[in-house]
Amino acid sequence: MAKRLQLEDLEKAKSMENVDEKELEGLYDLIIPPGTPSYIIYDMVEEFDLEPIGRKINVDIVECDEREVIVLRGTLEVVQAAEKFLKEELEAWVNSD
Repeated sequence: MAKRLQLEDLEKAKSMENVDEKELEGLYDLIIPPGTPSYIIYDMVEEFDLEPIGRKINVDIVECDEREVIVLRGTLEVVQAAEKFLKEELEAWVNSD
């Protein structure tokens, strides 16, 4: 059975509550869709040197719930490259059957 990815597996011990706004200048978050295979997330963290963070966002499926999701934080150029990589990997994963 595959190991389920936990945010603690990726975190670099940085809490959102203790982050100064100046530290966030020039950084962008890439929200990882729930259900993304963990190997893709690990590859993105390693290849693009992104910082994994937990964020709570509102998810409106049947009713609006607040859920914690994984986001990968980095500069705009790096996040855009990682987003392209994520799309390509998810397409390959979906079409692999």
